[in-house]
Amino acid sequence: MARLKRDKRRTASSRAWLERQINDPYVLRARREGLRSRAAYKLAEIDDKFHLIKKGARVVDLGAAPGGWSEIAARRAGPGGRVVALDILDMKPIIGVEFLKLDFLDPTAPEQLKALLGSKADIVLSDMAANATGHRQTDHLRIMALAEAAAYFAREVLAEGGSFLCKVLQGGTEAALLAELKRDFSSVKHIKPPASRSDSAELYLLARGFRGGAATNKPPE
Repeated sequence: MARLKRDKRRTASSRAWLERQINDPYVLRARREGLRSRAAYKLAEIDDKFHLIKKGARVVDLGAAPGGWSEIAARRAGPGGRVVALDILDMKPIIGVEFLKLDFLDPTAPEQLKALLGSKADIVLSDMAANATGHRQTDHLRIMALAEAAAYFAREVLAEGGSFLCKVLQGGTEAALLAELKRDFSSVKHIKPPASRSDSAELYLLARGFRGGAATNKPPE
């Protein structure tokens, strides 16, 4: 196991994070295979199990930068697919991915996206997470607010039969969000792929079989 030289400028937590990064097999694999982030393997493992991204699929990746999920989506959707990545941050180009520098919370975002796709989406992905505060309850509320907003967006842009995959945190998915997804999708479940660190509280919420129609509730403010 590689260890960092002591540096008084680093806190114990930042030192532990850096050591975990340089020894993480998924980080090393991502570098070796030329992928942008270890997060790519989370989507790859979920897709290997549930076969979400078909050839020719129309995929939307919310909060996409630096692009790890978009890379996997483009590879699996193939040349006949369409992958659109949205983020307020810049993202280096990826072959097979169209980038829209846009806040998905912008009221015009769903229509802009559908115009770019030329139709509704088959899959909406979200690996977004709010910046951590270190306060567990606050972090949970912030990431769940993002998940609720992403779910609202998904229901606005998904074609009938489509799927929605987003990051949440252990500690209980909010009852209102689960109830809405179970109403609007035929199947809703939690997933923890192997690439998600065992000591991490993150989970993924997968909703499949969108029943159609636009979101009836307002997105979280």
